[in-house]
Amino acid sequence: MRIAWFDAGSGASGDMFLGALVDAGLPFASLAGLPARLGLDGVTLERREARRGAFRACQVEVRTGGAPQPHRHLRHIRALIEGADLPPAVRERSLEVFTRLGEAEAGVHGTTLEKVHFHEVGAADAIIDIVGGCLAREELGIERVFATPLALGSGTVQAEHGVLPVPAPATARLLALGGARVDLAPLEGERLTPTGAALLTTWVTGWEAPPPFRVTAQGVGAGGRDPADRPNVLRVLLGETEAPASRRVVTVIETALDDANPQVVAHVASRLLAEGARDAFTTAIGMKKGRPGVLVTVLCDPADSERLAALLLAETPTIGLRLRHEERLELPRAVAIVRLPEGDVRLKVVTLPDGTRRARPEYESLAALARTSGRPLDALAAAALRAFDTTG
Repeated sequence: MRIAWFDAGSGASGDMFLGALVDAGLPFASLAGLPARLGLDGVTLERREARRGAFRACQVEVRTGGAPQPHRHLRHIRALIEGADLPPAVRERSLEVFTRLGEAEAGVHGTTLEKVHFHEVGAADAIIDIVGGCLAREELGIERVFATPLALGSGTVQAEHGVLPVPAPATARLLALGGARVDLAPLEGERLTPTGAALLTTWVTGWEAPPPFRVTAQGVGAGGRDPADRPNVLRVLLGETEAPASRRVVTVIETALDDANPQVVAHVASRLLAEGARDAFTTAIGMKKGRPGVLVTVLCDPADSERLAALLLAETPTIGLRLRHEERLELPRAVAIVRLPEGDVRLKVVTLPDGTRRARPEYESLAALARTSGRPLDALAAAALRAFDTTG
């Protein structure tokens, strides 16, 4: 698996991403042609060498010629990206990052995703930074992204809405949405921009350390300023890990109930899964005073923990919850479909540490086919595994 590890101890911005990834091996020509592909007239990119403290770094600057930038909505940016000559994965990732940005801006301003205005982050340079970062990830083959705690900086920043505290409100909301880890070192000025925060909080799926990996390339991207307190650079290490299992941090939410209607418990478990929990299950337990009870356990991404905890508090009689963060070791997984005479069956396929693959038919797929075909579910499962072994 090819991974990228970003050292954001001095912060991160969109242009620092581009500089670091170009320095790590992305052909600059891939970025230079991006404005034309997006239909952004008068926009050009420039690459140059820079020095920040003791570091030689690559600086990539997006030039807009000083033309005034329109206030774009998400629909305008979506139209630009969907109409561009880009690989499907780049379009998908770019829209994912802008949607995350829109959710943060909408939350800050108390409006809806479709009505929110993109000010600085809707300008041509921010669009190039985000789409260029997603293009770089695709061309460099980066499958998973890891990062250090993110340096925020201090003081204030001048924005469209006036003078704002650091981190800017949209940046702070992005950090909360992504469950990010932060570095509160008192560095001068804004070190983490909304664009940099949007890329990292969308890409980094777990804020744990990466697994051991073999470094294949490294890059250093320069920020626009050169403060004295810490070199204003974003570093990246690209590498490959031979361990197919990856680590993810999950939040575990638990509550013990001895006075809940079983129908309520079943309803809540279904709602938790529908609302994004990775798993939700119950365990029969004995409670104090000899009463039988049920332990409700929820596994979720850290960014979803507050929302799902609120659901448990609202829907069950509990008066308190336990929350903890745990590491989960995950095998790479994929979905395969095999075709039987009775119809298609979906299988979940995982790759084991020795490189072999293990497949299991999905129950819902089997059950639906058993109902329509009249064949026993076990017979369909065996036939699906034989078909998978034959076709791979």
